[in-house]
Amino acid sequence: MSMSADDPVVPPDYPGLRPLPQLIFSSRWLQLPLYLGLIVAQGVYVILFLKELWHLVLGAMRFTEQEIMLVVLGLIDVVMISNLLIMVIVGGYETFVSRLELEKHPDQPEWLSHVNASVLKIKLAMAIIGISSIHLLRTFIYAGSLGQESGHYTSTGVMWQTIIHGLFVLSAIGIAYVEKLSMAAYAQNHNH
Repeated sequence: MSMSADDPVVPPDYPGLRPLPQLIFSSRWLQLPLYLGLIVAQGVYVILFLKELWHLVLGAMRFTEQEIMLVVLGLIDVVMISNLLIMVIVGGYETFVSRLELEKHPDQPEWLSHVNASVLKIKLAMAIIGISSIHLLRTFIYAGSLGQESGHYTSTGVMWQTIIHGLFVLSAIGIAYVEKLSMAAYAQNHNH
């Protein structure tokens, strides 16, 4: 097994960590149940997806085009949330708990080879924007089709959902900008 330049090399005479640093460093394993819980949540989303897909198949002959579009948007929403879960589970575990050692695995996700806390934040922000976009589109379609006859979608509610979505977009831009500044400062400090 060849080692890359990024692989840590522990000298044979390394004494190990003192007890307190060892305890603090080992505490990262307390996150394991959280990631396992997210895997269970992923399973619940698979069940939800299959239930909604079955609903779509059974209603395909009687649903209007708009109803089909809304169910399909719901399916896309479930897939995007599921993708978000995978990013958090795999990326978070790799970044904060332990290496998965997938470098030679043929199915290693492309993004995992360069994941760190900064990349993970930006990817999560983009996923949240995608999910918010789907919810906003569904709201616009529902509000347009139901009009004022439904108390579920008031103009104030739609306005606030749009404002919140805009704040998600601005937050993602802010995160990306701060990360860009951090990378530039890091590069400048290491060039001197």
